Amino acid sequence: MSGIDPIVLFFLLGLVAGLGRSDLRLPGSIYEFLSVILLLAIGLKGGAELAKQSLGDLLPQMLAVILMGLLLPLVAYPLLRRLGRLRRADAASIAAHYGSVSVGTYAVAVAWLVAREIPYEEYMPLMLVLLEMPAIVVGILLARGVSADTKWKELGHEVFLGKSIVLLVGGLLIGWVAGPEALEPVGGLFFGLFHGVLALFLLEMGLVAAGQVGSLRRHGLFLVAFGILFPLFGALVGGGLGLLLGFSTGGMMLLAVLAASASYIAVPAAMRLALPEANPTLSLTASLGVTFPFNILVGIPLYYGLAEQLRQLGG
Repeated sequence: MSGIDPIVLFFLLGLVAGLGRSDLRLPGSIYEFLSVILLLAIGLKGGAELAKQSLGDLLPQMLAVILMGLLLPLVAYPLLRRLGRLRRADAASIAAHYGSVSVGTYAVAVAWLVAREIPYEEYMPLMLVLLEMPAIVVGILLARGVSADTKWKELGHEVFLGKSIVLLVGGLLIGWVAGPEALEPVGGLFFGLFHGVLALFLLEMGLVAAGQVGSLRRHGLFLVAFGILFPLFGALVGGGLGLLLGFSTGGMMLLAVLAASASYIAVPAAMRLALPEANPTLSLTASLGVTFPFNILVGIPLYYGLAEQLRQLGG
């Protein structure tokens, strides 16, 4: 067991404790605090790196990533409708979850690369932020079309001023404006404690994921299959796009991780407002009960292997 990443073991501890119906729980305020630190740390680090880059040079990459965020839910939706035989609203909601991203999965992937001293494009949090939003719009359009009943003002507030977006974008802007040297006084909290904060966050996520497992008995094997196979497809798309954009092997792996992950923070909140008729249990069962554990335990090293293979094929 000594070769397993400790933060993965924290997730396994939470998962086993939850499945065993332990009374272990992190207080809600502690979980909120860990989420804030994690989101700000990712944003600040990305912003500090962004200060070294030219936004003009990054524009083609940004547009390509947004296009990927629009296309992934369009691929997922017909699969959910035809193979899963899900209602239109449920299929659109799940598709939106899988077109967006998981900040927790991204954080684990970054920690995995750092532990192995594998370089990557450190402005990748910018891509994470860009992928949070397009799938939400696509999901709503898939479910409703362009409808006068959609509360676009409230939805826009939920999407752009939701906690995760505010903290990620705020961290990016602070890091970008301040620059790497000015961030050193706060680096001990946001960077020095990053792995410890992530470990405790994953402990709680293990408990949450265990709570979703019971739903699999009610909704059959389709969500399990979709929750594993679609992320593998997304990883191929993300990794291939990273190769076309000239990313390093580590950057290709991170883009594959982003494309393979599923949102469990920003999208559920937006779908609750825009598609109240959609069953949130289905989306969270797939994203948290299947895809998140799969990516944490199996997917991340698998996606790095994929990036290495793509690098060899690309010469």
